[in-house]
Amino acid sequence: MFKIKYGFFLMATILFMSCKEKKVNAELVNSEGVDIVENPKVTFIHDEANKKVEVNLNGKLFTNYIYNGQTPKPILYPIVTKSGKTVTRGFPYESRPGERVDHPHHAGLWFNYGDVNGLDFWNNSYAIPDAEKEKYGSIIHDDFLGIDENKGTITVKAIWQSPIMVDLLEETTQFAFSEVDNTRIIDRITTLKALKDVAFNDNKEGMLGIRVARELELPTDKPAEFTDAEGNVTVVKVLNNEGVHGNYFSSTGLTGNDVWGTRNEWVKLESDINGEPVSVTIIDNKDNVGFPTYWHARDYGLFAANPLGQAVFSEGKETLNFKLKEGESTTFKYRVLIHNGSILKKEEIAQSFTEFNLP
Repeated sequence: MFKIKYGFFLMATILFMSCKEKKVNAELVNSEGVDIVENPKVTFIHDEANKKVEVNLNGKLFTNYIYNGQTPKPILYPIVTKSGKTVTRGFPYESRPGERVDHPHHAGLWFNYGDVNGLDFWNNSYAIPDAEKEKYGSIIHDDFLGIDENKGTITVKAIWQSPIMVDLLEETTQFAFSEVDNTRIIDRITTLKALKDVAFNDNKEGMLGIRVARELELPTDKPAEFTDAEGNVTVVKVLNNEGVHGNYFSSTGLTGNDVWGTRNEWVKLESDINGEPVSVTIIDNKDNVGFPTYWHARDYGLFAANPLGQAVFSEGKETLNFKLKEGESTTFKYRVLIHNGSILKKEEIAQSFTEFNLP
């Protein structure tokens, strides 16, 4: 009797320990020793005084939704990998030694466009002289429609406004924050409703953009000049390339500067920070206007998806000049993967693209 009970108890104990061990291995670490949490705890800290919402995954900072007006559009800044590496440039918020200080309108991760009824929403910043402000629009945070920690979402309303305070577009955006293994994920779903007839004239400056840290730039030994739609010239200087190992990889197999001005379902910008592999991947959605999007991806650290600048990127072979009549709306969907600790494989990105594009 004792032997049977003891044998049953021993077998049950072994099974329990085995199951428990498998559960620990499945939920806490992978083969590379990296924490795995399929459904991380998302917490938000709303700092109303400083006009930002801090986004934390399992108690670690991922990003902030900032709407304080220091940049004339809401942004996500900084953006941090699971291992604590910052992939966004510090300037113009918190300049870091050795980084570029060009294009002050390139701040964090943002969404806007270079020509809306003739107004430039993309290039607006503190650097624009007051006498020139009449050419630029601003995106004004208007309200929080929901902050849901259970779903990991922040839903906001913003107004695209002319310099004389004419409301052109009502923007409703939902940010969904999540994490799978060592990939942090931002899903941005933005609906633009026209409050007046609106024309998005073909323009290279758009639309979902991120300005990355120096380490993710592509090495270059040549200075360059870039001219915006208003004719303003910005010089990008040559800097020390030590620790700069970035490279673009596209869904069609293009790499480096060859990605600029091409259509792709997704593009990955990959490098390393202090020896750790890191990457930023932007994924398009089949429901978006202009799918698959053109890519405004520069070696100096601007990484953007622009579905509306078709005449520029196709050298006149295509023209879109997308329009919305008053009351009409359109929705843009993008997924951003912030990965660290290993090379994010093409097959993994393709799987994420498929999942993001499910009906």
